[in-house]
Amino acid sequence: MIVREALQGLLDALVAEGYRTLGPTLREDAIVHDDVTHVSELPVGWTDSQEAGHYHLQRREDDAWFGFNVGPHSWKRFLHPPLEPLWGARRNGNGFKITVPAPEPKLAFIGVRACELRAIAIQDRVFLGGRYSDDTYRARRMSTFIVAVNCAQASGTCFCLSMGSGPKAAAGFDLSLTELLGADRAMFLVEVGSEAGARMLQRIASRPPTEAELAAARAVLDRTAERMGRRLDTTRLRELLREQAEHPRWDEIAERCLTCGNCTMVCPTCFCTSVEDHSSLEGTVAERVRAWDSCFTLDFSYLHGGSVRHSTRARYRHWLTHKLSYWIDQFGTGGCVGCGRCITWCPVGIDITEEATALRAPGRAKKQGEAS
Repeated sequence: MIVREALQGLLDALVAEGYRTLGPTLREDAIVHDDVTHVSELPVGWTDSQEAGHYHLQRREDDAWFGFNVGPHSWKRFLHPPLEPLWGARRNGNGFKITVPAPEPKLAFIGVRACELRAIAIQDRVFLGGRYSDDTYRARRMSTFIVAVNCAQASGTCFCLSMGSGPKAAAGFDLSLTELLGADRAMFLVEVGSEAGARMLQRIASRPPTEAELAAARAVLDRTAERMGRRLDTTRLRELLREQAEHPRWDEIAERCLTCGNCTMVCPTCFCTSVEDHSSLEGTVAERVRAWDSCFTLDFSYLHGGSVRHSTRARYRHWLTHKLSYWIDQFGTGGCVGCGRCITWCPVGIDITEEATALRAPGRAKKQGEAS
């Protein structure tokens, strides 16, 4: 156990070790991930209300430091950045000089939720588990220190319990915290997940928990699980999506979907990118960058002669089927962790749990020649 104020000592120790410390903070009416070096920068006493197409900050009745749900940012933006320079070239007299990005500082993530830990593990499989690995991702990932926080509440769009990814952090962290708000003093129950975490914990004052404190931590997690905002029946879901490729529900979704790509941008596991080459007007500087892309754009599936998935129906069907079915074939794991971001940040409130449930109902298959 540590007193809550001891978290500042942990931040100081991480900074002293050369880590860039990142955590939740208030900005532009949302709780986002950014640089945090002092506990006063945390969203103390704030929470959020989330439903399909709805996100709203509100004050809590207490001063909890982590009494909120996941926001629009996932930790993916630091391990797999939205825009990443790959290399550059600068004209130098009659020749040119190639430049590569400088090594980045070590990263320390503060307040990683259980579903986000699962998402990081999934991206590890994507970028590091195959025949070809991503060296820049590997460099960031191998030097990242993770402080997880067990969820004390669930939002209206959370369904991590259905996906087996929460609300308790099970693996993938160096230290894990459970916030206990007492009448006399707030505390954190600390679980050590690695040797690096054990060494860092030695830098701050701590003591063994009592049985009452362990029971209180279990009660926090039990309460969170009971209040999960959504459920998703995963029984035969992988096979179901393959069998229902011509279900009329896809047309109903297409009538609402804007193909804006918000769901893929906020998703902690989506990994699609495109590569772009830029050059200055005077021709002295050029660079190649990798940028996030989305399977909802026409250009993403463009081949000679046009887009393979030209309709909204086809693009949404591909995204949902890949996320919950074909992803398993590629990486041995599903691509959804139940964080609910795609539901909250969809402008028209399309709900992945609702759509998957609707596809279980029988529907008329499309006739030959009908558009898909």
